Amino acid sequence: MTSVDRWQLPDGIEEVLPARAATVERLRRRLLDLYRSWGYQLVIPPLMEFTDSLLTGLGQDLDLLTFKMTDQLTGRTLGVRADITPQVARIDAHSLAQQGVSRLCYAGSTLHTRPKTLMASRSPIQLGAELYGDDSPAADVEVIRLLLETLHCAGVEHDVTLDLGHVGIPEAVLDAAGLDGELEAVVFDALQRKSVPDLTEALASVPAAAADLVIGLVDLHGDDSVLTRARELFAESAPQALAAVDALQDLATDIRHDQPDLNIYFDLAELRGYHYHTGIVFAAYVAGHGQALANGGRYNDVGAVFGRARPATGFATDLKALIDL
Repeated sequence: MTSVDRWQLPDGIEEVLPARAATVERLRRRLLDLYRSWGYQLVIPPLMEFTDSLLTGLGQDLDLLTFKMTDQLTGRTLGVRADITPQVARIDAHSLAQQGVSRLCYAGSTLHTRPKTLMASRSPIQLGAELYGDDSPAADVEVIRLLLETLHCAGVEHDVTLDLGHVGIPEAVLDAAGLDGELEAVVFDALQRKSVPDLTEALASVPAAAADLVIGLVDLHGDDSVLTRARELFAESAPQALAAVDALQDLATDIRHDQPDLNIYFDLAELRGYHYHTGIVFAAYVAGHGQALANGGRYNDVGAVFGRARPATGFATDLKALIDL
């Protein structure tokens, strides 16, 4: 190994030098103060936990992102956190165990086995806020408003697009199509990529009406007209999806009450966190930045694995990404 090699960092792992570090720290303090003013209490989860609690019920994506090792004291498997949200859910359900609504926030380093996107860091500084114990649409509106205020506080104010979806819609459509587990997994993968040819091939053995219903999801993205088209498509074939469509409409109306000029984009085939989220999902994008600046959604009952199921909604962002803008 040469002297040059000794100073190299792994791909996607970066150090934060003084000027940028000072900026990151100022923004971290400003945002945590903002969250405190909204009633959110700071928690600091550990850097690693047993994977039994760190990954339980959270799907394969997070499992693949998590570095794992053997604990020399117990022989059990440890994981370095790739996402702080499930840790905060554990804290709410088990460590705090408070009755009623609780609001928690956090900021800390995470580590990914591989970047989520080509340009993403493998060591993001995750900052976020979670609201527990309230299953009402008002809770979803609150965390989205706090997300937008986070961007404003960070100086990201122009060309922001709020992307809205609801996992209840693809769930209802796939259920109405009557797909079995193996075929559903193939269709799920094609829907994530919005690949009509792959969907057509996967659904070749499915009745035409069911196949058309699933493939129709791919085009259901855009402005408010998408919701009208969705109601027409689902009225007879997947009526159980209509409640989720109405929930998206109501949510957008509430958010526009405060921010009438905000660009809202609907994506009814959004499957981000499909096996983790249970309702509204959302993300914030800025023109010229290829990945979401912040994302979140509702994830009820994750705390059940810790002995206390709780309604939950929240969001997270990466301080490094905010600073880069």
